[in-house]
Amino acid sequence: MRSWLKPLAPVAFLATGACFATRTDVRVLQNDLAVMRQEAAERDSRQRARIDSLLEVLATVNDSVRAANTRMAAFQVDVREDLYSLGQNLLTVQELTGQSQRRLQELRASLEQQQLEIQAAAAVAPAPMPGDTAAPAAIVPPQPGPNQLLQLGEDQLRRTSYATARRAFEDLLQQYPEADVAADAQYWIAYSYSEERNTAAADSVYALVIERYPQSVRAATSLYRRALIQRERNNLARMRTMLEELIRRWPRTDEAILAQDLLKQIP
Repeated sequence: MRSWLKPLAPVAFLATGACFATRTDVRVLQNDLAVMRQEAAERDSRQRARIDSLLEVLATVNDSVRAANTRMAAFQVDVREDLYSLGQNLLTVQELTGQSQRRLQELRASLEQQQLEIQAAAAVAPAPMPGDTAAPAAIVPPQPGPNQLLQLGEDQLRRTSYATARRAFEDLLQQYPEADVAADAQYWIAYSYSEERNTAAADSVYALVIERYPQSVRAATSLYRRALIQRERNNLARMRTMLEELIRRWPRTDEAILAQDLLKQIP
């Protein structure tokens, strides 16, 4: 019996050893798989973290783009409004502070003042002679000239004393209806009403400027301001008609350029 088992001993040993080697390989393989799963999980985690970070960056960029678009739209609106306001301010500055015209007017007013002083000196009654019982003649003070009245009214406009300014302009129109500054006086009366937000009176007087002084530079400005009043009233059809008339009648004026810009804004 023993002699029979001896030849089988090496075979049994090899079979047992092979079994042990297979289990070890399995454990090694399982460990390798576990390590691979851990590394894959870590890679997936890092990948998800990068994707989440990219999504956050993308969301931030989208928010920034939307905010930039909103700001750009608001900026474009502000630019259009600023350009419109700039046009109005330039027009007002041109009207109130035109240096050449104002200087000429000041010179005319100065000449009128000198003439008044001469007239006042000539009107002084001589001293009564001894024994003269006649009553001295009444001295009529000289009246200010049209340029003086215009300058007085414009000074009151700058002080926002609109009622006082109108009285000066109305005196000018009453005393010197044919003066070369009559159109200016009529225009400033309308302007004073406009500054007081009395648009009905302003519109009516602007219409007088156009009717009575169509050759004056104030006519185009008056029609332009009438169109602005229609804009405030949301009467866009009437506004368009006035602007088109302005461009047709006074095409080479600054107001015609402003009118063309306004026409582009009418829907």
